[in-house]
Amino acid sequence: MIIVEEGPIGVSSVPAFLSSPWHHVNSKLFLQVEETLKMFQRANDLEFQEDHMDRENNLRVPLLQSSESISVSLPQSSPKQHRKTRTLTFKIGGIKCASCAVSIESTLRKLEGIESVTISPLQGQAVIIYRPESINAKSIKENIDDLGFQVDEFPEQDIAICRLRIKGMACTSCSESIERALLMVDGVKKAVVGLAIEEAKIHFDPNTTDSHHLIQAIEDAGFQADLISSGDEMNKVYLRLEGLSSLDEADLIQSALESIEGVNLVNMDALGNKVTITYDPNLTGPRSLIQCVKEAGHGRNLYHASLYTPPRRRESQRQEEIEAYRDKFLWSCLFSVPVFLFSMVLPMIPSCEKWLSIKVHNMLTLGMLMRWLLCTPVQFIIGRRFYVGSYHALKRGSTNMDVLVALGTNAAYFYSVYIVMKAMTSDSFEGQDFFETSAMLISFILLGKYLEAVAKGKTSAALEKLIDLAPDTAFVLSLDRDGNVISEMEISTQLIQRNDVIRIVPGAKVPADGIVIRGQSHVNESMITGEARPISKRPGDKVIGGTVNENGCLLIKATHVGSETALSQIVQLVEAAQLARAPVQKLADQISKFFVPTVVVAAFLTWLGWFIPGETGIYPRSWIPKAMDGFELALQFGISVLVVACPCALGLATPTAVMVATGKGASQGVLIKGGNALENAHKVKTVVFDKTGTLTAGKPVVVSTKLFFNMPILEFYDMAAAAEANSEHPIAKAVVEHGKKLRQQYGSYNDHVAEVQEFEVYTGAGVTANVGGRKVLVGNKRLMQVFQVPVSPEVEDYMSDMEQLARTCVLVSIDGRITGALAVSDPLKPEAERVVSFLQSMKISSIMVTGDNWATANAIAREVGIITVFAETDPVGKAEKIKEYQMKGMTVAMVGDGINDSPALVAADVGMAIGAGTDIAIEAADVVLIKSNLEDVVTAIDLSRKTLSRIRLNYVWALGYNVLGMPIAAGVLFPFTGIRLPPWLAGACMAASSLSVVCSSLLLQSYKKPLNLQDAGGPTEYSNSV
Repeated sequence: MIIVEEGPIGVSSVPAFLSSPWHHVNSKLFLQVEETLKMFQRANDLEFQEDHMDRENNLRVPLLQSSESISVSLPQSSPKQHRKTRTLTFKIGGIKCASCAVSIESTLRKLEGIESVTISPLQGQAVIIYRPESINAKSIKENIDDLGFQVDEFPEQDIAICRLRIKGMACTSCSESIERALLMVDGVKKAVVGLAIEEAKIHFDPNTTDSHHLIQAIEDAGFQADLISSGDEMNKVYLRLEGLSSLDEADLIQSALESIEGVNLVNMDALGNKVTITYDPNLTGPRSLIQCVKEAGHGRNLYHASLYTPPRRRESQRQEEIEAYRDKFLWSCLFSVPVFLFSMVLPMIPSCEKWLSIKVHNMLTLGMLMRWLLCTPVQFIIGRRFYVGSYHALKRGSTNMDVLVALGTNAAYFYSVYIVMKAMTSDSFEGQDFFETSAMLISFILLGKYLEAVAKGKTSAALEKLIDLAPDTAFVLSLDRDGNVISEMEISTQLIQRNDVIRIVPGAKVPADGIVIRGQSHVNESMITGEARPISKRPGDKVIGGTVNENGCLLIKATHVGSETALSQIVQLVEAAQLARAPVQKLADQISKFFVPTVVVAAFLTWLGWFIPGETGIYPRSWIPKAMDGFELALQFGISVLVVACPCALGLATPTAVMVATGKGASQGVLIKGGNALENAHKVKTVVFDKTGTLTAGKPVVVSTKLFFNMPILEFYDMAAAAEANSEHPIAKAVVEHGKKLRQQYGSYNDHVAEVQEFEVYTGAGVTANVGGRKVLVGNKRLMQVFQVPVSPEVEDYMSDMEQLARTCVLVSIDGRITGALAVSDPLKPEAERVVSFLQSMKISSIMVTGDNWATANAIAREVGIITVFAETDPVGKAEKIKEYQMKGMTVAMVGDGINDSPALVAADVGMAIGAGTDIAIEAADVVLIKSNLEDVVTAIDLSRKTLSRIRLNYVWALGYNVLGMPIAAGVLFPFTGIRLPPWLAGACMAASSLSVVCSSLLLQSYKKPLNLQDAGGPTEYSNSV
């Protein structure tokens, strides 16, 4: 092996190599070494100029390797360079000589964005450093292909995720248009657009495109978009800087921050003296970043950084949207109300009618001119959004609400302009304008949009309450080696870092997830888990950020901060669920595709159906109102059909209900991962339960004790617990824990522990030890037989009784005779029987599938009321059992908690994971029960049923206005009753449709858990009413 010493490497190193004793090395190997040295030289030229010392340290690597495995390793660049460039490594086929490599290098170096190119002609290995904002990996590959060389082992595409806020969506066709526009962008793998929450989630290849191109694609489609977050921005801190006097100082601070290990991205706003930093909480934290800014100053240049909280973009944008609609509505009313008065009210007053009838020119009256002047700003300035939306929709080859509104208002407005022109140019023409139709229609639509925006803001109220749970400040302690408090400091919650020790006083909120290290208290976790009863917390117990400490002082060590806390994870899960599209939404999507063109055709046929009979005299002239002819009457009917049939509410029927339901579920301790899980849960007919950790507590406890000789119970447990104290077996821990509880119960707890010697473990049998000079055996019957301890019939009978109850019997022998026996069992959860009974009232059957033995499984099943049991089943077998029931046409839900339940959770139609279970099980599940309470199985199914019922009712509201309104708008009742639907009133009906749907969804906020409404005796009846 050849080791290159410190110092710059160049080709000059090669002669030294030739003069060394290694000169007889075969020439091919030498050429490989020479080529490798050249590549190192080229790769290090750039780095050497920036950081000489880093280059030297990185070159302490062996250069000679086997001829089959020679590869190129580039030195690590500075953190700043890593963020601005990317490295691409692949192989190029067809390189026959050095000139081939040179030609490829020279071609690539001419491309904008290429920082360095290094190609080995012997192996065809290429290492390219490029700037992703200027060029992408695909372009580099295409340029090499154009030269006639084959690119091999091209790296797999990376997948990045970003979320965008979208403005301007009106209905389902808008969201579909945006999805199509995004999917047309090169590199986009998946795009989901949520109409109700006005967000898009995009999976894309960062080597091919980026968030700027995605935003541009949305804007080209006619909508506004802003970046919410990208995949690498989960932990972010915002700092306000003080003491900066120049841009150079801003660059200095940026460089200092970028040099910190764990900092991923630094965005400096030098003009605003603000900086945004994305970091890895495992490596650094906000306090370290603030300290770095402070240490960057020297001499007179002293810098200071402090936290600042940027306005919540979602809330601020929603408020801006509400205010924008409100302002537009008020402005439209300023013009529309006078138009309505001049058209409908004042002509009924003789004095006003005379004034409005004053002729300005020929037959053009003052009233007609005033209506024209007042209506025009409403049509073209206030109603501009409808023109813009229509243009972009038609440009995309689709139609939406804007198209219908633009068609209706333009028909009324331009026909009215035609009437005005005729009146100006004729001294005998008499006609009725429809300016009030255009102005009032736009005003009512804007009113509907304003009310809809206000109502939609309330659909995410539950989610906002979760976000607001975290406290503003926390008390961080400094401890010495002995655990004594040295100092205490109140800091912002955003400054908490992992492993900080935090004091939580009674009544205060827990600022971050952590573990109790000192103190005892009760913590109210109802805001996270829905559990009303305060939970006891002792050293070693976990606490959740956002919960409230009730009566004791706790010291906790922070384990999860920022986006890793349970609260943040819940919020992210609910946001993702609200974005996911439920299968029932497909109905609305299918209808909206052909609904708008159908409405336009129906409106045109309505106009023809009234115009042609009117011109041919098929219906009597008396049907036509005064000051109106047959064309005008037909036009009004056509416009009314056009407007009243708009399917805006159809697109809101499902997503608004899903938003409210998932938010409400989260506040009740049930996390539902999207509309698909919500819809499947309402069809569940069979629930499969795992046993250990699901129906049972998952932790063995001592449930019975029997002494066979006269001995104090405390002394008996002292001996047994002392022998078991050094064992890690779960049953041993249960014995020790029960001994402690007895001591505390009888008020004689002390720290004195009997001396234990000669401790030995007998795998599968038990333990032995010498406790205080006495020989103690704790284990099963086999252990007693090994040590020839006699087992009396009385002991045998007790063991038999316990086995029938599915309990494990632990024998305790002291000095050669069995003194007593303990029955250890995994206790049944108290709510298990009640849940199974309630599921039966919902006409849902319960099944238990477990890997435990048949005797234990049957005993537990009898206790909870489950008839069908499958025992001694491995993880794959659990999934197979679920598939068997699915083959029978049943919709199956699986409730589990462990890794071994993951295949079954995935196989089931709805997988429900216990919140206290493993991360793998939670990841595989569709529904997460946060507080590990089986009552929430009922809650999840019941909530899904109520939500699907609400969605169906929403469709009734959405389509009801259309189905009932279209015939009335088309004039079906007019010949018999004289009732017709003016266009402005049709616009009010359309707005009322959307508002009714959103308000209907908001009623889910009043949802109550079904089991909470029952007495302790258990539920007897189930109602599926809305």
